Amino acid sequence: MKILNLKVNHFGKLENKDCDFGEHINVVYGKNESGKSSLLKYIVGMLYGVSKNKNGKEISDLDKYTPWFSEDFSGKIKYKLDNGETFEVYREFKKKNPKIFNENSEEISKTFNMDKTKGNMFFYDQTKVEEELFLSSLVSQQQEVKLDQKSQNTLVQRISNLIGTGEDKVSYQKTIRILDKRLLEEVGTSRSLDRPINNVKRRINEIENEKEYLQPHVIEKYEIGKQKENIKIECEKIKREIEYLKELKMLEERSAIEKEKIEVNKRIEKEYTEKIEELKKKLEFKNKSNKNNKDKRLILPIIPSSISAIIAIILFYIIQNIKVILPIVGILVLLNLVYVILYIKNKYSENKEQTIIKNEQLQIDKEIEQAEANIQEQRNIINKLQEKLKGKESFEKERIKEKYIYKIGLKEFNLDNHNIIMKLNSLQEQYQNLVLKIKSLELEEKNILPRLDKLAGIEEELEGLKEEEKELELKREYIELAKETIMKSYEKMKNEISPKFANSISKQMEAISSGKYKNIKLNDENGFMVEIENGDYIPGENLSVGTIEQLYLSLRLSAVDDIFSEEMPILLDETFAYFDDERLENILKYLDAKYHNRQIIIFTCTNREKDALNKLKIEYNLVEM
Repeated sequence: MKILNLKVNHFGKLENKDCDFGEHINVVYGKNESGKSSLLKYIVGMLYGVSKNKNGKEISDLDKYTPWFSEDFSGKIKYKLDNGETFEVYREFKKKNPKIFNENSEEISKTFNMDKTKGNMFFYDQTKVEEELFLSSLVSQQQEVKLDQKSQNTLVQRISNLIGTGEDKVSYQKTIRILDKRLLEEVGTSRSLDRPINNVKRRINEIENEKEYLQPHVIEKYEIGKQKENIKIECEKIKREIEYLKELKMLEERSAIEKEKIEVNKRIEKEYTEKIEELKKKLEFKNKSNKNNKDKRLILPIIPSSISAIIAIILFYIIQNIKVILPIVGILVLLNLVYVILYIKNKYSENKEQTIIKNEQLQIDKEIEQAEANIQEQRNIINKLQEKLKGKESFEKERIKEKYIYKIGLKEFNLDNHNIIMKLNSLQEQYQNLVLKIKSLELEEKNILPRLDKLAGIEEELEGLKEEEKELELKREYIELAKETIMKSYEKMKNEISPKFANSISKQMEAISSGKYKNIKLNDENGFMVEIENGDYIPGENLSVGTIEQLYLSLRLSAVDDIFSEEMPILLDETFAYFDDERLENILKYLDAKYHNRQIIIFTCTNREKDALNKLKIEYNLVEM
């Protein structure tokens, strides 16, 4: 991969900067504070974005490089991959995702993977190089190495780390110590007292004791629940019996109403029967009265008249005095006349009474006939009511049996209405007593609940603690496994990888030091050892700072060859500041020869690199800040 062009709109102190780069050696020259390091950061930012996180620094890179006097915070980079494909990336640094264009200026941003934190992962997808690896291997930044003794020792240690573990910032012994410290502080041991695992185990023991004390209440609640369930079952049974008896009672009440109707109609029938008897008696009385009246009739007037005439004749023959007889005859005639009048009047009264009696008899006969008709009607009604009652009662009883006896399995009650009521009252009393018993049990249960809530809380805490204990034990296993893996890896690194690095760095050091240092070895006791010209080995800390820097750079360059499948550019920011002229020329010759197909960008504030390249007649591209 090679950077072809950088177009900086605004980035830190840089603005409106356009830089073209050659495919091999490039020298970015500028005085101190001219923006060389910003340009290096700009390259990294264009490829990976600028972080908003401080990551242990006083301010984040985003805040550090945000322009002071412009809202525009953007730029573009153009680069070419080893396969010949060319891409342009435009980025507004305050936005997470850039725009990526292919060589036909077609936007292809959406063809790459997206990360929620880092945004568009286009450069990783293209090169498989993460930002951390890019910075730790391909970028040598300004003032990475100091001149004091402490820094020199640090540099020696980093070289030893790199040879021994493959990472310049990873020390095997230090890592083991860190892991042991983490094991003690974050987990604890059987001999420690106030560490996480000890606190967790102690708390688990306390909770288990408390749980043992509260556990009987669980059984008590279970027993109460069981009693409640049994009582509820009994309540349901009684409730169904009550419903059954209520339906029987209602059936009896409805039957009683129907029977009452029958009795009413029977009473009406009886009343009509009694009325007929009364009418018959009345009719008989009328007949008797009529007969008595006939017996009391006056004889015909002719009889009394005849008797009066006979008496008058007898008196005439006896007295033979007309004067005396005439008054007597007159009296007899008058009496006969009164009798005739009485006879006529009696006859009229008799006829009138006969008419009345006859009419009354006819009326009584009609009333008797109507009463007999009413009696028949009542008998029909009674028969219908009796049939209806019998059928309906039978149907209702079968329905109730179907509902309660056959389906639910209740026993059949053969009770009259009075006994049904007594049985119903008894069952209702039983039901109320059971309801009261349930309420009493619920009150007991309510008194237990706070303890059960506490038990649930400590069980939840216990579960969390056991999970925490499990996690701590798992962390212990992980740390122990990490230690074991590091030990094995370290041994493997020493036995397999370290000799390879040592051989590679030895060749580079021989070329850079003009054959002065030819052989580098790793030693567990002394770190790395360097063979000097007379064949003796000396510890690395006995070398000069310049030599150590050469060694460190050589080691990183050796790592570059094996890490990347893509030929990534090497970025060197004031890396040669402490190289003397001979070492500078040697390293430049080595870089030109060893990495003739790789892009190298050297950031410098002096003319030493340019002069050395001109002296060595090595072509380079100059970018002036």
